[in-house]
Amino acid sequence: MMKKHRTIIRLFIASFILLLFSTTWAYEAKQSAARKPASISSEWKGLIGKYKSGSANFLVLEKGGKLFLLFKNKYFPVEEAGNNHFTLNKGKLFGSGYLQFTRNKHNFAVKCKIGNKIFIRKFYGPETGKTFRIKPIKPVDEIRPVAMKAKPALESGRFRKPELVEVIKLDPTIKLDIRYATSNNFMGAPFYSSPHAFLQKPAAEALVRVHRKLKKIGYGILIFDAYRPWHVTKMFYMATPSNQKHFVANPKNGSRHNRGCAVDVTLYDLKTGKPVEMTGGFDEFSQRSYSNHPGGTSLQRCHRDLLKKVMKSEGFSVYKYEWWHFDYKDWKKYPIMNMKFEGG
Repeated sequence: MMKKHRTIIRLFIASFILLLFSTTWAYEAKQSAARKPASISSEWKGLIGKYKSGSANFLVLEKGGKLFLLFKNKYFPVEEAGNNHFTLNKGKLFGSGYLQFTRNKHNFAVKCKIGNKIFIRKFYGPETGKTFRIKPIKPVDEIRPVAMKAKPALESGRFRKPELVEVIKLDPTIKLDIRYATSNNFMGAPFYSSPHAFLQKPAAEALVRVHRKLKKIGYGILIFDAYRPWHVTKMFYMATPSNQKHFVANPKNGSRHNRGCAVDVTLYDLKTGKPVEMTGGFDEFSQRSYSNHPGGTSLQRCHRDLLKKVMKSEGFSVYKYEWWHFDYKDWKKYPIMNMKFEGG
């Protein structure tokens, strides 16, 4: 009888802690949503980015409703003086306290002059509405049959039996934008014959909980990719230039996507149904994709940090080079898989 009472007490305490944690998280999330930064003007947005001259480079970013120039880890407040001219509030850079921007016809700055030094704006593609693309080492049609014939290395150890489930069957209000089922991706070619998002059941259920937490504060989850057959990972690696390979998984080790325990996601706004602003585009091979990138706007960083926080609350961890990529805590317990899930 005493043993039964102890069990009941333990269950009560565990339930109370779970309720307390859930209530605390909901309060913090609502507080965070209430403090959401305002969007900035298109004039300012057109200036934000990376500028480079030789080995010197800096970021123009917005923080707390003000513009800053970030150079060598130091923030320099910038004030507008009119007609694309700005002044540095504190100190000088390159012998001057004045900045002059030149814009293109789309209102994006293309260069910045400080003193006698001219910095060229770095464009990655997504800011102009385009998808980031690489120049593959080899054509996709050439590497596809090679990758299809290859097999992943045999793994030692004991693994859980895979139990892939289609995420939207657990909650159809989760949105899909499966880029690899289209040519709208960094390789410019389709890799899946149909758009689906599968995860191991525990990871899928955790993602649904994330989605439902976000719905309480006006957001939802949009999935770019989830389970990925191993041969697709091999194709990515074969086609990507060596200086960009840290953005793709090495097929020798496999990807956590191949285990059904990684998911590429962003937030969408429940009111508009559209994806929110982030610091960079999905599958963009640049520092803007880093999960701790200091650039962009306060609103973009707020969205990114909210996504990280809620995903972490359900057992996901972000990949440091990609703000959209999250690994589920149990990924090591599942084997690398190479089966097609979409019938193509």
